[in-house]
Amino acid sequence: MKVIGIIPARYDSTRFPGKPLVDINGMTMIQRVYNQVKHATSLSEVVVATDDQRIFDHVQSFAGNVLMTSKEHQSGTDRCAEIINKVSGFDVAINIQGDEPFIDPQQIDLLVSCFQQEDTQIATLIRKIEQLQDLENTNKPKVVINNKQEAVYFSRQAIPYFRGKDMRDWLKEMDYYNHIGIYGYRTEILKEISKLPVSKLELAESLEQLRWIDNGYQIKTAISNHLNEAIDTPEDLQYILKKYFS
Repeated sequence: MKVIGIIPARYDSTRFPGKPLVDINGMTMIQRVYNQVKHATSLSEVVVATDDQRIFDHVQSFAGNVLMTSKEHQSGTDRCAEIINKVSGFDVAINIQGDEPFIDPQQIDLLVSCFQQEDTQIATLIRKIEQLQDLENTNKPKVVINNKQEAVYFSRQAIPYFRGKDMRDWLKEMDYYNHIGIYGYRTEILKEISKLPVSKLELAESLEQLRWIDNGYQIKTAISNHLNEAIDTPEDLQYILKKYFS
């Protein structure tokens, strides 16, 4: 099984323009992500997918693989699909967030392992919720899984609703999971889902994975214990600098 790791990286982030090129203790964020991803033993190839010449030139400057993609893409999934349509010979594509400079390579290998099951179409990672504040936080999507460890539904709200119990006790009564935003797809499935129209559930929750569930695709999950730290804002960057480099 040949697997390609794709790191979508766009310059025009609403909350943090130029984010891939920000300096993190002497190295840009995109280079840190790239270096971490290269340590994943399950990947046959790693490529940055960007729509910006500055990012393209920078990745080339540290001898990284990079391909230019359209500026019209609405999601990382669409950007990954363009890459798959440009290259051939890969069975699985892994969509890796470009704003997690300390991503654990073992998480990527864990996600790839989901495709050892031939019926896996799409896969993603989840993490058990330990704190009430994470359960309540609508910026941290939740996922309900079935007995086959497939995603049933994703929501920004805490699901399932535990009737008759105070929310402060929910974590004592049932396992709840946050979604970790890294995806794997069979390459032929990636081509299919990139052509799907936006769905009503997706619009309601602003979660693109609901488009796939709406259209009958199965999403396999694997449980990771790693605490992912994404840099979405300049404040997040200051937190990371203080935590790791002060």
